[in-house]
Amino acid sequence: MTTPTPPVRLRALRALALVAFACAATAAPAAVKDATPAGFTIENSVVVPVDADAAWRGLVGEIDRWWPRDHTWWGADSTLSIEPRAGGCLCEKAGAREAWHMSVTHVDPGALLRMTGGLGPLQGMGVHGALEWRFAAAEGGTRITLHYRVGGYTPDDLSKFAPVVDRVQAQQLGALATHLGAARPPKP
Repeated sequence: MTTPTPPVRLRALRALALVAFACAATAAPAAVKDATPAGFTIENSVVVPVDADAAWRGLVGEIDRWWPRDHTWWGADSTLSIEPRAGGCLCEKAGAREAWHMSVTHVDPGALLRMTGGLGPLQGMGVHGALEWRFAAAEGGTRITLHYRVGGYTPDDLSKFAPVVDRVQAQQLGALATHLGAARPPKP
């Protein structure tokens, strides 16, 4: 006998799917690398017309200027920040309300930022993820690769979340690319 999906999780998944569907037309190219009921890996990549140091500064120092507000807990009231140090956080604040979205675990400025945790509804599901922002020289600027691996116990089938999370991550990478001067969402 299967256990029915709790209404809160179902509503969160539906809301995430609707937002992702609405944003898919403007998202950067994306790929679900693998997906099983226990977890998934996604990877998105884009070339931006700046060097790796400028791309790094845009990511860690200007996240509040480009991160899509519909992917925060408190929308326009929120302020986002990344503390680029081991033990730092990707945090969100809105007055007395605060969220620690991810913990910073590896910092190599201009090359790699690794954070762990679950984003959005994944946080409340108790699963764990490792998200990497990778920077490499490329023709025309810097290739930024966003790699996210998620896994852990949940009664939900995580493979069903993979395409939705992939589109949302692509939207976030596309927003950073636009902020850094990309004229339009990149093509594969």
